[in-house]
Amino acid sequence: MNRECLKLSCYFGERHRTPDGFVADQLLDVFGRGGLATSIMMRGVEGFGLKHRLRTDTSLTLSEDLPAVAIAVDTRPRIEAVVDDVAAIPSIGLVTLERARLLEDGTDWAAGRLQLPDDLTEATRLTVYLGRQERVGRVPAFVAVCNLLHDRGLDGATVLLGVDGTVRGHRKRAQFFGRNADVPMMILAVGTGERIAAVLPELDRMLTAPLLTLERVRICRRDGIMVNRMQYLPATDDQGRPLFQKIMIFTSEDANYQGHPIHRQVTRWLRQAGASGATTLRGVWGFHGDTPPHGDRPFQVGRHVPTLTVVIDTPDRIAACFPIIDELTSERGLVTSELIPAARARTSDGPQGGLDLADHRW
Repeated sequence: MNRECLKLSCYFGERHRTPDGFVADQLLDVFGRGGLATSIMMRGVEGFGLKHRLRTDTSLTLSEDLPAVAIAVDTRPRIEAVVDDVAAIPSIGLVTLERARLLEDGTDWAAGRLQLPDDLTEATRLTVYLGRQERVGRVPAFVAVCNLLHDRGLDGATVLLGVDGTVRGHRKRAQFFGRNADVPMMILAVGTGERIAAVLPELDRMLTAPLLTLERVRICRRDGIMVNRMQYLPATDDQGRPLFQKIMIFTSEDANYQGHPIHRQVTRWLRQAGASGATTLRGVWGFHGDTPPHGDRPFQVGRHVPTLTVVIDTPDRIAACFPIIDELTSERGLVTSELIPAARARTSDGPQGGLDLADHRW
């Protein structure tokens, strides 16, 4: 099936609680009751929100409440059915809604007959949802998928490991002891619409009952080369509904700027510049640019896993902060930009923004 869908994303502190328990558990309970097609909860390694409190795994004190991200995907009616329950959970710092296209097994895309909408022909983010222990032959599925995407000339891909989630409506939580075979993980890949469409039939043949989404992005920079200028968005759509913008920076633990990891510098420089927030996730495998797919290996010195930093803010703040990102990725990294049609942040003065979907063509 090839359907329009919504992606619901929540950003919060891993240890945030309410009288009813941890925020993460409440979110996944809502997703499970809603029978959503897929959802995944991931731990971050560094970030800050509107209060500008830095959370990082480089400090024992500041790592007590690392950032977390929960993402759920399904058709618009199913997502809209759970939005109010999600918004009612206190201590969630930011909630966003994004439009996407949901691909499931047994449709034209599997046979190579998918015609991408016009808004996906410039550049596309492909997200592949897998189980932790899913394999292709003797190779982990996430490794096989990354190898294929690299061979087909995509600009980059990062594999993110979930610690909780739902798969076709069923809760799949990681356990300390156990294989955790069905606990979800996700692969975020970026490339031209043409190359994404061409690789879809191969993914269908490679994977068992795959679930994928497609979203429009703009590739701004790749390994020091300016590919496109970042789009400048208005503050609102024609109906006065606020617009937001998201920047994603794909780098690696060993990619440095002035002797410090790029993702650490991005967080700190944006925080000093007054950005509303940023969250960094550590991948387990991936690539960007011409670098072959890689991750940590036994007996290596230092970490070589990919990282992904997500920055969401109003268009004017993104425009003001983008020169920082541009400088830090002047030699390494993959940078994309996209529209967020709905976002609501929780502040001490009450909620900012809203979850009514704006309509703006860019």
